[in-house]
Amino acid sequence: MGLGSFPSTHEHWLGMLGMHGTWTANHAMDKADLIVCIGARFDDRITGKLDEFAPHAKVIHIDIDPAEISKNVGAHIPIVGDAKQVLPKLTREYRALQTDSSRLDDWWNTLRGWQDAHPLYYEAGENGEIKPQFMIEAMHRATQGDAIITSDVGQHQMWTAQYYGFDKPRRWINSGGLGTMGFGLPSAIGAKVACPDEQVVCIAGDGSLIMNIQEMATCVSENVPVKVFLMNNGYMGMVRQWQELFWDRRYSSVDMGSSPDWVKLAEAFGAKGMRAENSADLEEQMVAALEHDGPVLLDVRVAREENCYPMIPPGNAARDMVEAPRGAVS
Repeated sequence: MGLGSFPSTHEHWLGMLGMHGTWTANHAMDKADLIVCIGARFDDRITGKLDEFAPHAKVIHIDIDPAEISKNVGAHIPIVGDAKQVLPKLTREYRALQTDSSRLDDWWNTLRGWQDAHPLYYEAGENGEIKPQFMIEAMHRATQGDAIITSDVGQHQMWTAQYYGFDKPRRWINSGGLGTMGFGLPSAIGAKVACPDEQVVCIAGDGSLIMNIQEMATCVSENVPVKVFLMNNGYMGMVRQWQELFWDRRYSSVDMGSSPDWVKLAEAFGAKGMRAENSADLEEQMVAALEHDGPVLLDVRVAREENCYPMIPPGNAARDMVEAPRGAVS
């Protein structure tokens, strides 16, 4: 028996399922015999090829909007209501069954076996090159895994969900199914104002940050000391990846060029600007940014043409995902 629940987001929530979900997560959904879907709309980023999505599963779909029920994936048990009211009742009914939890042991063993056989991995950078995945791992170490993380939309968002390792709830703020580039910095400001004693980091891509960089002025004028860690690969990274893989590298309108100079731009707003170009001192620079008393923009120059894997090609079933090339290290 497989039991899964979806948040009301799409491709960025990689722990459950999505275009860049883990091998285990995607296969768990493909083999599940029961899916409990809470507040999600079963869009194409979740399902992949619709008529091959979770072919063995019965679906319990909980949503406050009746129009979402069975719109894309048929619900065997539809429940229309507020999740805050529905879930406690559902939990009470489940616990009253007094079922034997050991019946799931074989399923959990299968999942753990898949995790061991198909871990997330990437090729290590050479000669100080900063791989995007390494940047996220360094960010986790620098923050000691204890920060509110906001993001924009793109590859950096996928890698953060994969490699940061969130240990607490309410620490990962995204724009959800809207997929809003430019969301990261203003949401970081809001998080810091709401939780002034918490460390708040905006992980941004250069394509997204340029869309709302003026909010750095808000950080300075209102003394909101958010830290922006910019994953700078000089591209609209997710679009570039699609053009590489599905359009024979015929790149169009994805190269960001050398402008702006992010350090100078941060300083022009009155914030602290920093740049990291070598993996050897990246974590040290992140710690320095976090310890600075004021807003900081750390421009991290990462590998330019790194791809985010696993990936479900458009129009394919989840089981047909493409993994990163072998011969890599985790």
